[in-house]
Parts: sequence; structure tokens; C-alpha cells
Amino acid sequence: MTGAPHELEDLREDDLARWLRPRARDSHKGDHGRVLCIGGDSGHGGAIMLAAEAALRCGAGLVDVATHVLHVPALLARRPEVMAQAVDDGRVPAALLASADVILCGPGLGQGDWGAAMFAQVLDDARPDTRLVLDADALNLLARRPRALPADSILTPHPGEAARLLGIEASEVQRDRAGALQGLCARYAAVVVLKGAGTLVGATGRGARRISAGNPGMAVGGMGDVLAGTIAGLCAQGLEAADAAACGALLHACAGDAAAGEGGERGLLPADLMPWLRRLANPQATA
Repeated sequence: MTGAPHELEDLREDDLARWLRPRARDSHKGDHGRVLCIGGDSGHGGAIMLAAEAALRCGAGLVDVATHVLHVPALLARRPEVMAQAVDDGRVPAALLASADVILCGPGLGQGDWGAAMFAQVLDDARPDTRLVLDADALNLLARRPRALPADSILTPHPGEAARLLGIEASEVQRDRAGALQGLCARYAAVVVLKGAGTLVGATGRGARRISAGNPGMAVGGMGDVLAGTIAGLCAQGLEAADAAACGALLHACAGDAAAGEGGERGLLPADLMPWLRRLANPQATA
């Protein structure tokens, strides 16, 4: 952490077109990446459902989900496009790990034996070239037992999770958010999305970016799961990790603003963002 000034690049809705280009007319699902979402312990199935749907809505070609058996029927009823597999023993099928271009681990994962086993398996057994997006309880498990991460991993902490990852108080993170971002990038050699009002995105050796979008209505459970799925989906489509994180955070915030514009900020739900993720992920169609 440092009190030195930090230069920030502000990102606004117009910047989405920098990364979200029209697709080739002859493209197919295999061109747009495969995301594996891991999480949803008993009682927390909604988190992984929101993350998986967000990955699809922003354009991932294929989305697998490894989750608790209790959540598979509800997930398939909500989003039959998702390929859901029940995991009761804390072991993700090896074939899922091998086929994923991006693995999102954490939404609804929990910190018990079930979630901890799958988190460790992801870090130990994922292909070296598979991108990792770590969110929610995956971050808490990482803070509990820090370890080296694969290159180009993406971390998406809120201030409390950031504090645990850094071993400081959340108030210190909030006093110097840019410094905390810098510290997280350096400590974990990862791309970091520090959530909150004016979300910050950074990576070692690159300038930080600030998301100049979003609203207080987005302060509700499940919004972070949508963000993590959005980033994973964009990463699967070939964006570099730092760009996928920045574009995903911006797309998510702009979708939140558009959804709030329909009915107000109070009572805004994560699911309200889904149609707007699709619209705004195609900026050439909405210009």
C-alpha cells in the first residue's frame, strides 16, 4: 500500500466498442470459447446460475457448470443452454477441466470441505493455458492459504475480500483503493478487479483503469456473480486477461445503469442485467 498518487484511465460506455467487435459471419460456437463455472454449494445455487447465464449473455460459445446435485434441475429449468453436472464428492470431472478455455471458480462455492477440494483441484489440475477467474469464496480460500496462481489469472474482490487477501483491514483498502489494487496485483501476479463505487481494474506493469459507470442499485447480492460470469465469458472469446477484466467490469456497470433506467435503482436485481448484457455486448447494433 502506498499513499503516492496513481494515474487512472477512466472507462465509459463508448469504450466498449474497443473490444466488442462484430463477429465473422462464418464463426461457430467453438470460436467463442468454453467456460467452466464451479460453485454453488448447498443453499447457494443462485450464485453459480447467475454467473453461468452472464457468461452466455455476453457471448461465450459453451458454458459448463459443476455444482451441487440439488441445483442441477433448477439450473437446467432456468437456462437449458448450460451443460450442468452434479458434483457431490468435491471432485470436478477431469474432462471438464481439460476442455475449459476459462474456469470461473467461486460463486456460491463456500469454504467447507466441498468447495475447498474443488478450489485446490482447479489450481492443481487445470491446463497451464486455461485462464482462471477467481471470485467470492475462492478468494477467501486463497487468502486462507496463499499460493502461486497461473499466469493471467483474474481476481474479483470486493473491499472485504481484498483486505483478507492483503492481510489488512477493509477500511485501509477503502482509504487507498488504488494502492490496494497495486498491492494485490503485485502480491498475486494477477489481473485484479477491485469492486465498489468506481471499480478499479489493474495488472502488474499496466496502468490502472476506473469504471465510470454503475449505480447504488447494484449493491445487492448476486451482482458480483454476474460480473464474474461476464468477465469469464469475455475472456473465453479471446480478449487478453486485463482487457477482459476491464471490458467485463465496464459492460456489467453499463448494463446496471441501463436496467436502473427502466425502473429505478431501488429493487434492481442481478437478473435485470441479463438482457442489457446482450444488447451492450453488441455496441455496433445499439449505436
